[in-house]
Amino acid sequence: MNMEQRRRQMLDLINREGSVSFGQLKAAFSPVSEMTLRRDLEYLDRQKRIIRTHGGARSAEVLVGTDDLYLRRSTRNAAGKRIIAEKAIQLLQQNGTIFLDSGSTCTEFARQIPDGPYMIFTTSVSCALELSRLQQATIYLLGGRMNTASLCVNGSMTMRELESINFQTAFLGTTGYMYERGFTCGSEADGYLKHTALQRAEKAVMLMDVQKVGVTSTFTFAQPEDIDVLITDIPLDDSNARHFLRSGTELL
Repeated sequence: MNMEQRRRQMLDLINREGSVSFGQLKAAFSPVSEMTLRRDLEYLDRQKRIIRTHGGARSAEVLVGTDDLYLRRSTRNAAGKRIIAEKAIQLLQQNGTIFLDSGSTCTEFARQIPDGPYMIFTTSVSCALELSRLQQATIYLLGGRMNTASLCVNGSMTMRELESINFQTAFLGTTGYMYERGFTCGSEADGYLKHTALQRAEKAVMLMDVQKVGVTSTFTFAQPEDIDVLITDIPLDDSNARHFLRSGTELL
């Protein structure tokens, strides 16, 4: 593979995933040296074809401070999302009151939830559609302004409803995680909603594929110590795993 082919494949990967960590790039382009990969990123950044970030790169197609399109996100790491959903089902409690966040991973979880006597509240239109097949569960779609990019509702109306409900378990999604900045997302309204939901819950569960480690977005909404359980598709590296375990977070 020559330099132009490598850079074209790197650009395709970043655009497909939306954002990638440097660790992902090293794995994808082994045995290319780190120095060469960094030069490739610098070149693509100068050409304004990507946006370099601390620890990786983001697609220039994803605007800062906005949500990536749901339909684009739903195709990324589909196998990993299914693994996470299968693990999350283990935490469901009969007759439990559940908050289900928006996003493609939460939607995959909604798709796999078995029928049962749950009370499920969600801000996600796509989750609500998946949950509509359940016969025993009671489903609540919170009101508010609809974000057509992420297929969720948020805003002051949503918050007023959310602040009056108590959950046994909140299942949350995230755009990225970095040790220095915690869990992040691209929307201020969405970040406030996520933070409020985990505060209203007895147990907060984060659904995160490992590709999001090393990725950061604009607004921090939680730190590891705020999360009771972290569910990933593959195990975290030793350094990140130790940090979560020190924070008292269970890893699944």
